[in-house]
Amino acid sequence: MLAPASGALCLAASVAVLGAQSANLPSNPNPNPSSLSNPYFGSVTLTPATDGVLKLSLDEAVRRGFSANLGLKESEQNEKVLHGEENEALQYFLPTIDVTGSTGYNEFDLTAFGFGPGLFSKIGNLFPGLDTSTIPMITRADVTQGQINYQQTIFSGPVLNGYKAVRAARTAAYFAKMSSRGEVVQQVATAYLAVIADRSDVANAKSLLDSDKVLLDQAHAKHEAGTVANLDELRARVQYQQQQQTVTASEARLVKAEILLKREIGIAPGQKIELTDPAPYNELASRTPEDLRTEAYANRQDYQNLQAQLRETQMIVGARRAERFPTLSFKGNYGVTQVSGVGAHGTLAAFGTLSFPIFEEGTLRGDTDVAKAQLQGTQLQLSDLRAHIETQVRTALLDVHAAEELVQVARSNEDLARQALSDESDRFKAGVDDTLPLVQAQSTLASAQSILVQSLYQFNVAKLALARSAGVLEQQYRDYLGK
Repeated sequence: MLAPASGALCLAASVAVLGAQSANLPSNPNPNPSSLSNPYFGSVTLTPATDGVLKLSLDEAVRRGFSANLGLKESEQNEKVLHGEENEALQYFLPTIDVTGSTGYNEFDLTAFGFGPGLFSKIGNLFPGLDTSTIPMITRADVTQGQINYQQTIFSGPVLNGYKAVRAARTAAYFAKMSSRGEVVQQVATAYLAVIADRSDVANAKSLLDSDKVLLDQAHAKHEAGTVANLDELRARVQYQQQQQTVTASEARLVKAEILLKREIGIAPGQKIELTDPAPYNELASRTPEDLRTEAYANRQDYQNLQAQLRETQMIVGARRAERFPTLSFKGNYGVTQVSGVGAHGTLAAFGTLSFPIFEEGTLRGDTDVAKAQLQGTQLQLSDLRAHIETQVRTALLDVHAAEELVQVARSNEDLARQALSDESDRFKAGVDDTLPLVQAQSTLASAQSILVQSLYQFNVAKLALARSAGVLEQQYRDYLGK
């Protein structure tokens, strides 16, 4: 039995409602993002474009993102900077040993040093027979000397706590880098899924274009045979040309999506790529907000980063308080000096220094107050982040459930639209209906297919966001996507 013509209209209304619901979920990323505002949209191009086609899986895209993404590279460089500062802070506890050596020609004016003729005359009077007039006022000598110096801080409260603070800062930089890796996975996977979705749109649009061409040929043949009016052929031709526009627009969106993906993973814009992974679909196992929150507290790098920053500020407060404590250090040197005409002799110096502040109350209190304020600010940020994590987890879980339901409805609507189009095609071939219901059925199927593709994309993006909110995106994105 053939379906009534009004069925296509009812189905079109259903698809329109589903499209409005789907619009409430995250849409495709900004087609023209800038690395100036977000470094994770930029990369370092590692290789030039080639004539071949680069086959690209999602895992390979993520790997390339780790190698080339600009935001991750900046985080890695920052970690290296903190590692260098940690070594610099460690040096304050290690001995500093250096060797110096010099040789030179020296000329001295004895008169300038207070050894004038009058003084020599007095000395001559003390030693009868000593002729002081032969002593030259200008003396010359070659002096060669070598010396080894040793210096070490034995105890310093500010230095000790400062070193601990730098270590905590380096730990924070490590977790910031790991958080950046999660950001790279999310950005790259989202861009990869966007290309898959756009390719599905292109394939659906071309399939409908082929169907519209068959419809146009049939309408033209019937018009030539005089069995249908010219209006039916005009409708079919308008539908065909509109679908041509849809194919062109879909292909342009696909090219832009591919450029964005290549930009994020360091591939030259002109390189041809072929995605090897199909659109993934996997029903997510049941999770509770409480389980996800506990998992997030244990795994989220931004949370661990802020905890490391808290330890850093605690050490800074300790360093400021320790400024009131004594500081003990040791210095020493041993050297040999040789003077021409005199010979060589050794020199030795060794001394310890104990210093402590007597009155620097304004500076000491000011430094401590500033450090305490920074500590309190970090504590407030940590408390806020805990609440923010729970909010993110619950929101992401709701988005996943909503997107999953929309996928199921969109699949059902796509099946119904396809069946309605098949029935309407039979009615048109049998001469029961003209082209108007058939064009409407085709339009309904096109809308249903587009909504299904978008729903699948949004469902996968929502699962990525959920994995990111739980702090397990880098390790479990394959499980969440169902690859």
